[in-house]
Amino acid sequence: MVCSMKNWKTPTFFIIDFFATLQRYSNKIMNNPYEKTLDGLIIDDPVKSFFDWCKERENIRIKRENGEKPPWTSDPIFQQGRFLNTFREDDKGSKAVLQFCDPVKSSLKELIHALFFARWCNQQTTLNRLTLSDLKNPSSLKDLLLNQMDQPWSSEAYPVVPVHWDGIKYERLEACTELFPNIINFLLDNILASNRNVVTATNLINQTFQMTNDFPIFMTVIDISWFRPDIISPESPVPTGIGAKPYLDRLQNHLDLENHHATIKKMISLQGEYWPSIRRQLTPVDVEYISCENRKYFSYKNGTKLFEGKNLFITNE
Repeated sequence: MVCSMKNWKTPTFFIIDFFATLQRYSNKIMNNPYEKTLDGLIIDDPVKSFFDWCKERENIRIKRENGEKPPWTSDPIFQQGRFLNTFREDDKGSKAVLQFCDPVKSSLKELIHALFFARWCNQQTTLNRLTLSDLKNPSSLKDLLLNQMDQPWSSEAYPVVPVHWDGIKYERLEACTELFPNIINFLLDNILASNRNVVTATNLINQTFQMTNDFPIFMTVIDISWFRPDIISPESPVPTGIGAKPYLDRLQNHLDLENHHATIKKMISLQGEYWPSIRRQLTPVDVEYISCENRKYFSYKNGTKLFEGKNLFITNE
């Protein structure tokens, strides 16, 4: 969908923009490899199971960080399977991104530059070694990334496809070293034009970038909400990813709601009942990605996901 920048304040724009994004994600979901992973499995109360997963995963994190010896749980699925943390800011990748960018949180332009670089990199060891001043010299930064890192400079945790700008295709390395320093005003203008909506900001930027997978943009904009909720709202609605859909379907059916958006809002409202001591308010992106982790958990239980390869958790402790 192509929208004129001059119309960005019109409420209809945001409605159309959000539902156009939902349609795009729906098209991906139609070919969802995870669609049937929970088929045949009975989950008596998926709402309770959702919050039980959250609490158990958080308890594991706390025990591990406190130096307790494994296993940190009696649950055999948690003992063997790999899962993200309940709160994404506790995951190594997100923690490295947030720590890298924190020194420039008071300067919106510098923050946007740092976050776009960090999410294109998404490698903890690289971000831990670099300083923000390294971003100011593209040629030396490129040499540093290619020739002076002990391991690959970027992570393959999610795909980062080429960015298109002014008729030129920028691969991952060139985008974050050569392109981003020169288009900060473009990024800033589109983020400010989003009315604090993460989907709108992502779409506005990708109208120019023409990325076939806009997930890195989405993650960057979500990170802005961590530092500057006045610029991007943490309560922005988010589209459903293919991994989250099977469990969000279970929640939606159990709660008898009309769609995933309503389901996510309801789950946020229920957190005080099911987890009164939760350390912070859940946001839509939290519920979406925790639903993906619940799908993984119950896929192990259902035998549609196996404890092997990258799915197998092996502790070094």
